[in-house]
Amino acid sequence: MRKDIEFKTEDGTTLRGWHYTPDGGAGPRPTIIMAHGFSAVKEMYLDRFAEAFAGAGLAAVVFDHRNFGASDGEPRQEINPWQQVSDYRDAITYAQSLDGTDPDRIGAWGSSYSGGHVLMLAAIDRRVKCVVSQVPLISGHRNARRLIRADVIAAVDAMCAEDRRNRFAGGSPAMMPVVSEDPAGPAALPTPDSWKWFTETGMTRAPAWRNEVTLRSVELFMAYEPGAYVEFISPTPLLMLVAVGDHLTVADEALGAYERARHPKKLVTLKGGHFDAYVAGFDTAGPEARDWFAQHLA
Repeated sequence: MRKDIEFKTEDGTTLRGWHYTPDGGAGPRPTIIMAHGFSAVKEMYLDRFAEAFAGAGLAAVVFDHRNFGASDGEPRQEINPWQQVSDYRDAITYAQSLDGTDPDRIGAWGSSYSGGHVLMLAAIDRRVKCVVSQVPLISGHRNARRLIRADVIAAVDAMCAEDRRNRFAGGSPAMMPVVSEDPAGPAALPTPDSWKWFTETGMTRAPAWRNEVTLRSVELFMAYEPGAYVEFISPTPLLMLVAVGDHLTVADEALGAYERARHPKKLVTLKGGHFDAYVAGFDTAGPEARDWFAQHLA
């Protein structure tokens, strides 16, 4: 069963999403906290994962990040990764207040950008008893230098500095497309598979998605280092799902982070690229996450 929900964060921002509960029985149940990656909204296949979890007796709280989709927050289309981690923590508090939730059996699931968020979350918030990190960002600094040509980095830094001066003077935030059909065009995620997945999924499933983010979102991305926390996740059980063909949140960074993580942990490699986990590779990614949560929470 799915119902619409909303809750307030510690700073008073209203976040909205869905609460999934298994059919039959009143609980108390394990509950999985879920949000999407860079600029994406919950309609972009998070329902498939939550339904798989509900089929195994697990509840799920799925929400849109602040400034995106159905959630409130200003400026719109701005991504602050540290704020998003804080909002995950408020979502845990909200979930623990719901009838039927077992507050001592909370799991966290994240993918892509939020795959990095849940690594940090599991390391700093011991209310998380089990974590699944799918195709995660590990190092914003190193990842940006894999996506942005070396001769363009200085120009991006100059754009960010100019945007800071403009905002300091009271101007509106500069904006940038999330994806571009031209891989050489300006975009936060400048890969052909990013263009294909976001535009096709936006048209078919998620009309609330918009192809823009603030330039400050890119500046914050380049300073974000969730992989620095992987050694501190243990003893919380960690499952990492890594796509071997991932050139967006590059696979070798994720594999290196897995090696640094301590037990208990499990690695599952997925065929294909970054976005295959949601569609073509869901028959692996969904059940693996479901079974990991069921093993350690149920």
